[in-house]
Amino acid sequence: MIANTPPPPYYAVIFTNLRTTIEEGYAQTASEMVDLASQQPGYLGNESVRDGLGITISYWKSLEDIKNWKQVSDHQLAQKLGREKWYKAYKTRICLVERDYGFEV
Repeated sequence: MIANTPPPPYYAVIFTNLRTTIEEGYAQTASEMVDLASQQPGYLGNESVRDGLGITISYWKSLEDIKNWKQVSDHQLAQKLGREKWYKAYKTRICLVERDYGFEV
């Protein structure tokens, strides 16, 4: 599903990753992180796909909101488990969205 974001400007956190073969706890933790993120101040939505390469984009009102999300203790634990168990590699990019447009049938 395409996230319903407000008019720009806003921020995007792009999390690109390659998984290990370890599945234990991954799906549940990923679901919990989406739920937890959605409860944070400044959260605007997310989009996620996986086809070998995984890409999750979360949208936020401000850089401060992103910083605060990174400091949430359950999120920090999930990040630690990701580094230790679930990801072979990942990259996080934080971008200012200055313009967006779309099409829908």
